[in-house]
Amino acid sequence: MDVKWAYLLSRLAIGLSFVGHGLVRLPKLDGFSNWMIGQFAKSFIPEFLVLPFSYALPILEFAAGLMILLGLFTRQGLLLAGAVSLALIFGTTMIENWEALPSQLIHVAFTSVLLAYLPQNSYAVDHLLKK
Repeated sequence: MDVKWAYLLSRLAIGLSFVGHGLVRLPKLDGFSNWMIGQFAKSFIPEFLVLPFSYALPILEFAAGLMILLGLFTRQGLLLAGAVSLALIFGTTMIENWEALPSQLIHVAFTSVLLAYLPQNSYAVDHLLKK
């Protein structure tokens, strides 16, 4: 039973992190996009790729976080969060922002462990829908 509570706490933690990342960026989407374009100005990644990603990122973070937080389509939310984290890791290494890398690796670790232990996801909307 404690494993299920541990799973819930971990799921809520990573869900809140993703929801929070997306939520604070959504109201200032244009400013966030401009900041991100500035960060990648000296990288080899062209602006025509950075621009759509900078607008999609907060939406994807919020959506993944909400799914994880609610435990609704948890597997898909975790996979989305993992994919977003991998894209961020790639971008972070391209601009040599080594300080941000540990946080992103922790997000991947959380999503990976939660995926591995998905059968423990008892306190979730997914579990209620299976009944």
